[in-house]
Parts: sequence; C-alpha cells; structure tokens
Amino acid sequence: MTAHGSRGMFGVRGSGDTSGYGRLPPVASADTAVRPYGSYFDALVDRLAAVLDTGDAAVPFEDAVERAVIFRDELTLHLSREHVPAVARALRDDEELRFELCTGASGVHYPDQVGRELRAVYHLVSITHGRRLRLEVAVPDADPHTPSLCAVYPTNDWHEREVYDFFGIVFDGHPALTRIEMPDDWVGHPQRK
Repeated sequence: MTAHGSRGMFGVRGSGDTSGYGRLPPVASADTAVRPYGSYFDALVDRLAAVLDTGDAAVPFEDAVERAVIFRDELTLHLSREHVPAVARALRDDEELRFELCTGASGVHYPDQVGRELRAVYHLVSITHGRRLRLEVAVPDADPHTPSLCAVYPTNDWHEREVYDFFGIVFDGHPALTRIEMPDDWVGHPQRK
C-alpha cells in the first residue's frame, strides 16, 4: 500500500481495482423483481405456480419460491431449500415448462449475509422452448444442507460434488458426495472467502 492508496499495475488509483484495468463499473446488486417481468418470464412463473399448487406434491408456490430476480435479462428464482427437488421436477416434467437440461451447479459464498452465507446455483435450459432459467438456494454456514438434484438431473453428480468440495454445501441424498478436486484429508473448503 502506497501513501496514495492502492494502485493498479497501470497506475489506476483509488478505485479498489488492483488489476490495473480500472474501467470496471460497480456491479449493482439485483433485487426482487416486480411483476410484470416481461419476456416469457411471467408465463413461466404463472405456469410453475399452477403446476406446483396442483401437482403430486402440492407445494404452495409462495412456500417454494422466495423471490424472483431479473438481472441482465435473465430470470433467477430463489428457492427455499426444502422444496428444491419439487420445483426442479415440475420444471423438468411439465410440457409447457420442459427444462430438460441442467447445465451445472455452482457455489457462491457471501460471508456478510448472516444465515444465507452459502448459495447453490443451478443453470437450467429448456431445449424444447429455447429458454434459460437459474435456480438459487441459500443455506447458512451453521447448517449447510440442501437436497441434491441428482435424482432429477443426473448430470449434477460431479457438479454437486465440486460445490461440496469447494464451498462445503452438503447435498442430502447425493449418491456419492465425496471430494472431487481436493485431497481427501484437506481441511476446509478453499473457495470460501
């Protein structure tokens, strides 16, 4: 640290950007979206609510979906962890929704968001309808458990293992939740901040 504050390698000062690029705008945090959402998002959410409310599990939409966020023309549904599999099954199996592909799961750590520090994020694609959707579930550091989606989307096997390995999120019901990158005797989870 110099007397003038942090300085990037190309002389950028005072921005907090030590990469030297210096022209990265601050990222505005996305908040809960307000209806009408626009695009196909309203129809998707309405259909999901109808399927959840009347489906086999009969999960009330308001209990399953905590909020919807639209950021950069992408819809993210924030889910309560106990209803993640029911929502994923509804999204996959309903003909009008048909999100038949989950392209992966990833993890995020927000240490300042007490009680919601860890996030598992699933990226869904409807090949049939040409749509994308993101599902996000928050869990606390003190109880980092959420149901696995391997039974709904088997392609999540290695992705959930990686999120477990790097962030410590435990995917209950995963067929073989073990480390995938770090040595078995590694202590902790290296992607936590």
